[in-house]
Amino acid sequence: MAQAYMAETGNRGSRAERSGSRPRRLRDGWRRDQGGWRRGLVLAFFAVLLALVMVVHAHIPNDVGNLGSLIETFLPWLGLGVPLLLILAFVRKSATALVAVVLPAAVWVNLFGSLVFDKSGTGGDLTVVTHNVNAENPDPEGTARKVAASGADVVALEELTQEALPAYERALAETYRYHSVEGTVGLWSKHPMTDSRPVDIKMGWTRALRATVNTPQGDVAVYVAHLPSVRVKADAGFTAGQRDNSAEALGVAIRDEPVEKVVLLGDLNGTMNDRALSPVTSQLRSTQGAAGDGFGFSWPAGFPMARIDQIMVRDVEPEASWSLPATGSDHLPLAARVSLG
Repeated sequence: MAQAYMAETGNRGSRAERSGSRPRRLRDGWRRDQGGWRRGLVLAFFAVLLALVMVVHAHIPNDVGNLGSLIETFLPWLGLGVPLLLILAFVRKSATALVAVVLPAAVWVNLFGSLVFDKSGTGGDLTVVTHNVNAENPDPEGTARKVAASGADVVALEELTQEALPAYERALAETYRYHSVEGTVGLWSKHPMTDSRPVDIKMGWTRALRATVNTPQGDVAVYVAHLPSVRVKADAGFTAGQRDNSAEALGVAIRDEPVEKVVLLGDLNGTMNDRALSPVTSQLRSTQGAAGDGFGFSWPAGFPMARIDQIMVRDVEPEASWSLPATGSDHLPLAARVSLG
């Protein structure tokens, strides 16, 4: 009986020892496997290439199909390559690839790590909302009511049609006493507005306006803009020439704006990373980048992949920035709270 007891105990101890030593054996196996440094060189190459693309994205030429702007539009999504390469490195048991994957991971964190955390505060004098309502929106009044329910002081709407405009005006009239519409863009405000006029962004028809909103904290020049759409075509790449020309014209208008405090609301059909929008983005701060929660993607509404709608400011302090729930549009509304003092 004693021998049986000892034998059983010894077996259990042996199994426990083997089980507990598995991580150590795995580690030692990788150390002894010199081939682990020779395998996965192709994976390591792609890891370095991924890091390089993120680092030098601003220098990728736009000469062929606006490739640089296309990459910059979806730049945060390149981070998905990191876990994919990591999994493949483990499958290949490649120490070289594992080390190489650290490089694109570090670059992505440096570029976008700050956007992962909530930077919003509690202050603010003015809440603004921008929304591309979609010309084919099946429920204009419902969309307008949802926007008004946000509590915004100032609302900018883009892609207004002559047929749907009366519905938006009716739904917003009770909340917003003042409004101005130029072409396919409109601005609604709880505060008085003066000097409202169209802004020429070189399109041949009106898709931008500016107005002075007279807030209790002083005048604010509010711009509403809807830059031309972009397309990805197999034979032409990322077609954005007209948008880029309009961005330059909008940048000139903002540069020459005499009112110090400026808020830009609208659908720019491009992200803050897109160098083609630098005539605008170089002069203004993104509320999402300064005080947002997450990336704030706005399009497409069903599965947002890019923030092509923007709220940007000059001489105004962002306090919070967020996305609103979906409406009948293919874009999400965006909101921000700013301090004017």
